[in-house]
Amino acid sequence: MTQQRHTAETEVRTIIEAWADAVRRHDYAGVLAHHDQDIVMFDVPPPFQSRGLDEYRKTWDLFFGCQRSSYAFDIADIAITAGDDVAFAVVVMRCGPLDDTFQFRLTIGLRKIDGSWRITHEHHSVPATD
Repeated sequence: MTQQRHTAETEVRTIIEAWADAVRRHDYAGVLAHHDQDIVMFDVPPPFQSRGLDEYRKTWDLFFGCQRSSYAFDIADIAITAGDDVAFAVVVMRCGPLDDTFQFRLTIGLRKIDGSWRITHEHHSVPATD
């Protein structure tokens, strides 16, 4: 792995960890901090698709209404692939009461814009059940 690629992966990991920490604290500014104005998010609850930072922000109202600040919102597993100006991460998140084992899948796409990584896509999903 080149030093440049390692640095990019470290930068992306830091952004995702800061985002997860902001979610735990119900900190809207922190949640939005590294997101592009044109973010596209696919989510589990409606609306299944959000386009733009304003729509993305509104999805957190529902989540924060259900997710207590004492609940977990933790990265259980993460794999990052980063190039010079595009990166993606596949993540397994643990979410809910501390004694719960609920997990969801998260894919994050990023672009380097004006020298900074911006989250341009999020896709949240849960395994299908019968």
